[in-house]
Amino acid sequence: MIARVIEWSARNLVLVFFATALIIAAGVWSLRNLPIDAIPDLSDVQVIVLTDYPGQAPQVVEDQVTYPLTSAMLTVPRSRVVRGFSFFGISFVYIIFEDGVDPYWARSRVLEYLNAAAARLPDGVTPALGPDATGVGWVYQYAITGENLSLAELRSLQDWVVRFGASRAEGVSEVASVGGFVKQYSVTVDPVRMRAQGITLSDIGKAISESNMDTGGRTVELSEFEFMVRGRGYLAGTEDIGNITLRSIGGVPINLKDVARIEIVPSERRGIAELNGEGEVASGIVLQRVGANALDVIENAKAELDVVAQSLPEGVDIVPVYDRSDLILSAIETLKTTLLEESLVVAGVTIIFLLHVRSALVAIIMLPVGLLMAFTAMKFLGIGANIMSLGGIAIAIGAMIDAAIVMIENAHKHLERAAPDKPRIQVLIEAASEVGPALFFSLLIITVSFLPIFSLEGQEGRMFGPLAYTKTFSMAAAAFLSVTLVPALMVVFVRGRIIPEHRNPVNRVLIAVYRPIISAVLKAKSLTIIVAIAALVITIWPARQLGSEFMPVLNEGTLMYMPTTLPGLSVTKAAELMQTQDRIIKTFPEVLSVFGKAGRALTATDPAPTEMFETIIQLRPEDEWRPGVTIESLRQEMDAALQFPGVSNAWTMPIRARIDMLSTGIRTPVGIKVFGTSLTEMEKVAREVEAVVRTVPGTTSAYAERVIGGYYLDITPDRAALGRYGLSVQDVQEVIGMALGAKAITQTVEGRERYDVAVRYPATLRSDPEAIGREVQVALPGGGTIPLGDVATIERTRGATSIRTENGQLAVYIFVDIVGRDLGG
Repeated sequence: MIARVIEWSARNLVLVFFATALIIAAGVWSLRNLPIDAIPDLSDVQVIVLTDYPGQAPQVVEDQVTYPLTSAMLTVPRSRVVRGFSFFGISFVYIIFEDGVDPYWARSRVLEYLNAAAARLPDGVTPALGPDATGVGWVYQYAITGENLSLAELRSLQDWVVRFGASRAEGVSEVASVGGFVKQYSVTVDPVRMRAQGITLSDIGKAISESNMDTGGRTVELSEFEFMVRGRGYLAGTEDIGNITLRSIGGVPINLKDVARIEIVPSERRGIAELNGEGEVASGIVLQRVGANALDVIENAKAELDVVAQSLPEGVDIVPVYDRSDLILSAIETLKTTLLEESLVVAGVTIIFLLHVRSALVAIIMLPVGLLMAFTAMKFLGIGANIMSLGGIAIAIGAMIDAAIVMIENAHKHLERAAPDKPRIQVLIEAASEVGPALFFSLLIITVSFLPIFSLEGQEGRMFGPLAYTKTFSMAAAAFLSVTLVPALMVVFVRGRIIPEHRNPVNRVLIAVYRPIISAVLKAKSLTIIVAIAALVITIWPARQLGSEFMPVLNEGTLMYMPTTLPGLSVTKAAELMQTQDRIIKTFPEVLSVFGKAGRALTATDPAPTEMFETIIQLRPEDEWRPGVTIESLRQEMDAALQFPGVSNAWTMPIRARIDMLSTGIRTPVGIKVFGTSLTEMEKVAREVEAVVRTVPGTTSAYAERVIGGYYLDITPDRAALGRYGLSVQDVQEVIGMALGAKAITQTVEGRERYDVAVRYPATLRSDPEAIGREVQVALPGGGTIPLGDVATIERTRGATSIRTENGQLAVYIFVDIVGRDLGG
């Protein structure tokens, strides 16, 4: 059958070349439209549930939000792991699914279970699904700077102008904000004036809420025109808020400004951003939608940001601080160069050994056609162009032209021995048919050699699957073309004067070297076998000494410095420490820019506590580095310069860090998880593990989470006292939430912008337990107030700064950074 295909191809050149043209056109189109990234997306299919619970301590968030949600998500079909993270004021639940699950099917299943679980949450707490993106989708980050604008103004520009513009870009799932100050209207009450007027916190909260609304009144017809009726009542600023009437006595109103101070202040923040050690900035993170083309997403986002930049105030700049497209283009360019060089080498070797340029064109033309067929298959199956997929093609190139060369050499032999009157095309068909079937099946055997890789699952399958697919596609294409296109090309190009093999000087030299060796080996068969076995045995020892890694280290051209401080660090101190670190890093001549982030961005893909820093260090091109400096030596220099008491350093690269965090929940290459039921005992065990791990060779840092390192001010209601005054626990909790927690009552509507209005006590009256107990007042049912300290005890305690769970079990993590040795060892 193969012989008949070869003969048909050789006798129907027009049809074969027409089909080849179609294949080339499809391949070129596929190549131009392939998704491009640096490495395959190794992230698991995951759905994130994000729940805001403002002002609540981690233990409260865990008990009332995270635990009900994680316990409900354990039964989601095809879920593999459910991780819960409880931080101050926010809950994250990560549901990791099995391989092969469609991400949007997973989101719909989680949404079903979420609707049922939401009924078990506190009133006013609404969980929401995170974006259809993963942490690896952080493809572009930028900072907004402006000399004459405050951090609040910069953050407003990011939230209400720049973010909307970038979100329009095709393929963008979310644009997350971090850094700067979020504007907030603060109503700071005067408890003395409130008591004098008989006004309570609940009165103020109710009045503010009822004074901020618009409504509609259908339509009225006037003078043959239809007028839409609307009632205007939105708060427009501090003046409107101050003029809210609380009550009226004898026709004299008591306004909010009579018992409170209204001002614009920064809202409480859990994330800060800093640039080049020069000070804080507002920043944005562009997240790629799952399955989108990373390079296209970045280019689309840049284009939209360029449009937005034209409308920003003078002096305001959008500064890129992380751009994955540089890595993508660099990686693809390197592979393109490698593929071109390999193709040229193959073409050169073919010409040298055949000494017939036209015959060599058969193999040279067949090779790119086979590659284009592989690209077409990649496009059809949704495999993107990256280091691994193009690496599979690079592996296959050498073997792809084997069949063509053998067929050409056999054709040369047949032409040498053919009768002068025998038709040349018949000679070529016989030559190709003689070796074609064997060559076809030999290429198929090579094709299936990578089939075991297709059985890999999880991250291993996602990493090496593209390589196996593209290598298989390339070899299958070569097998197909060897019996179709190659015979047709031989008819066209194998003609003219053919130099016999024995007259080729290169072949003569190689044969002269080869034949004596073969003769000697065949004469000493036993000795040859013994030497071969000895060589095999000798390799056992070095093979056992080889290290093991999941994936080779990819130099992304960008370093990521991820130090961790002790828990309980204030936002102000975190900003000061991070700026100092960034200023030190910027002094290295190899550094182009330094962008630091402490805490979390406003996205479900970033469950970072305030004490965790992420500093992205963009490096200059290596030809601008100091002589002798490598990426590893530079990292060591920086690590030595960044030794601070109470700070544990960790170094990685952005993509690698996101992969580690997504696969295990741990941001370092090596981590240890301690499970149990008591956070206190688990922390004790984790510290003991930390001490042991520090002694392991190659460990540069080991840090066990200090989960019981938070500082708490516990206000415990006295139920007997509450009963005497006719109060309930809820009455006390509402006062705590509003007076101390600055509870947001409503939002102003200022064009496209929205800002919270919060009520709180003055800082001087909530600065220490004694002042809180004495000055914070609880309204009595029959009128009047009573100090909080009379109905509750106030004490300082220690507690959890964050709580992690995995499949419903409490977990404590130990982060281990390894340098100078393999991870498997």
